[in-house]
Amino acid sequence: MNPTTLLELLAEVQRGTLSPESASQRLANLPFEDLGHARIDHHRGLRIGLPEVIYAAGKSPSQTAEIFTRMAATGADVLATRADDPTAKAVITAVPAAIHHSQARAITLRQSNHPEPKGHIAVVCAGTSDLPIAEEAAITAELFNTRVTRLYDVGVAGLHRLLAVREQLTTANAVIVCAGMEGALPSVVGGLVGVPVIAVPTSVGYGASFAGAAALLGMLNSCSPNVTVVNIDNGFGAAYTATLISRMAQS
Repeated sequence: MNPTTLLELLAEVQRGTLSPESASQRLANLPFEDLGHARIDHHRGLRIGLPEVIYAAGKSPSQTAEIFTRMAATGADVLATRADDPTAKAVITAVPAAIHHSQARAITLRQSNHPEPKGHIAVVCAGTSDLPIAEEAAITAELFNTRVTRLYDVGVAGLHRLLAVREQLTTANAVIVCAGMEGALPSVVGGLVGVPVIAVPTSVGYGASFAGAAALLGMLNSCSPNVTVVNIDNGFGAAYTATLISRMAQS
């Protein structure tokens, strides 16, 4: 449930095409639905404009499939992150219209009729090894009805690659930059654009990268003041925040 779907529901009651009793049944699970193993926050879209998302890691395939099914039954768009192949199979068996994005480890279901996308985000990654995290960010933002420009494999080892896409960077309302190794790329991007840059350290690199900790510390110490940082490999969190930023920029 989000502000748009709520208004549509109330309009149906006003027109007489939906009975108050039926509307009441649809609203019965607000603000949350208790499944025993999970409490689904159906009210989140109304509060903040973006729906609850399923974090599939640590859940059994059947648990994720049940949560996904219950969320889909409300007519909302649904996203599950960090979904492995058995989980994706269980979800798609339960909800055949769902799509498994294997590289991003995400499962999506789009049901709502969106108008034009709100806001524009550029998703940048340093190398091909960072693609799973970059794609998690891109898929998340797109499901949230944000226009996404993908600019991949433009790391600082070949700075001319980044400069070649500079014009595309400057059209975005926010930029997500995914990088491992020493994590230098967000600082460089931050010096080229006048919008918020959300840095995502990835767990890519040799031993002393410490599974992304070196990139995280480098990004936290960025000399570019428009750079902020999310946790290691958290493409989803970066996209969630960038979506809100880009919406504000368009309002």
